[in-house]
Amino acid sequence: MADGRDLHRGASTRRPQSVPYAVGLYITAAYWFTASTSFANPAVTIARSLSDTFAGIAPAGVAAFITAELAGALAAVGVSRWLWRARMTA
Repeated sequence: MADGRDLHRGASTRRPQSVPYAVGLYITAAYWFTASTSFANPAVTIARSLSDTFAGIAPAGVAAFITAELAGALAAVGVSRWLWRARMTA
């Protein structure tokens, strides 16, 4: 049983060899269990605007989705640099 210090650590710390599987499972869960159906990639957003499925997106919303995706990417870079600043300077 892990002690309290290990509870916040994820797959990359505990089992680095399982990271590819964890990423795949995360993407699958994001697709099936969220309303956005994994519009994590601007190319996917554009493709979904051209489809007529339950997971589609209205063409009028494409610009806002892509803007939000890029803003999220920039925020993620900033937060990750802040979180791992000690490792980046070492």
